[in-house]
Amino acid sequence: MKYFILILFFLSITKSSSQQSTTLYRLKSLAVRDTIQVDSVSINSSYFFLTSLKDSRIPPSSYVVDFQNASLRFISPIAHDSIRVHYLRYPTFITKKYQAIDDSVIVNRTGNLQKLYKLSLPSEIYSVSPLDGLMSSGSLSRGVTIGNNQNSVLNSELDLKVSGKLNDKVTLRASIQDSNVPLQESGYSQRLDEFDQVFIEIFSDRWGIRAGDIDLEDSQSYFSKFSKRVQGLSLSTNFKNEDSEFTTFAAGALVRGQFSTSQFVGQEGNQGPYKLKGPNNELYVLVVSGSETVYVNGIPLKRGATEDYSIDYNAGEILFNATYPITSEMRITVDYQYSERNYSRFIGYAGSHYKNSKWK
Repeated sequence: MKYFILILFFLSITKSSSQQSTTLYRLKSLAVRDTIQVDSVSINSSYFFLTSLKDSRIPPSSYVVDFQNASLRFISPIAHDSIRVHYLRYPTFITKKYQAIDDSVIVNRTGNLQKLYKLSLPSEIYSVSPLDGLMSSGSLSRGVTIGNNQNSVLNSELDLKVSGKLNDKVTLRASIQDSNVPLQESGYSQRLDEFDQVFIEIFSDRWGIRAGDIDLEDSQSYFSKFSKRVQGLSLSTNFKNEDSEFTTFAAGALVRGQFSTSQFVGQEGNQGPYKLKGPNNELYVLVVSGSETVYVNGIPLKRGATEDYSIDYNAGEILFNATYPITSEMRITVDYQYSERNYSRFIGYAGSHYKNSKWK
């Protein structure tokens, strides 16, 4: 009977010790200091209190607990040298440190590794080419004309187009052409891409400069709307913010052609061609391409094969499409510029605009 009681007592002690080791509720006796480190990992905030060695509760207002760092700090003095901390520890799988590679396999940096790093540098030499973002296309042709009743003639023609970005903010566009053929593109399409247009343009979000063939237009004003094709230099700049916008521009150029107006009455069922006459009733005028505006009874028409009319700039003739029938009741007015080389004309154009939320 005595041995049986000893065996039961031993088993009870073993069971209590195993429960003590597996339970997450912990009890520690610690000396009182300014800051006490309770545990090496974070602790649970749902179960935490302090008692004295005589099991009397210490009020929570006398201390502050940092549960994430598992530290305890007293904010008011207490009459105890040692305390007991009752707290709940997180499970091991939460507080355990997981890593793919052990720290022991990491090799410290040495001089030999630095030499290997230098050997792994790429051996390619990168050459920096200026204006690398520009794209160019075109042609240069040379020709010789020989006849039995004329001298030999050397013909040369250049067609160069350049476009692209000089940097992140500045863009360049240029069309440089040199041809002595006095012909222009026919006005059968709605949008013209003239082969005799020469210009260089540099612009960004706030400013722009264009030299060569430019178009001066004013479509904002009610009384002074106009459009003119000239050759010269134009400058523009704008400043914008959340409340206002300020724009200023200036241009000075030589006029490519002289302005003229031709008026005539349409013929019943005759779609054309109708001949455009100069200011002195000249029958042969060379119209500047894209400079015309056609009105029928005061209504402006559109150019194009699928629109209202087409025009032959070289012959100075206008032809109306079948989709826009002409009658004898139509008064036709054509404003255009024609090439005139008697003397040079100079034109200057400048202005500025300011606009905010209340006025402009």
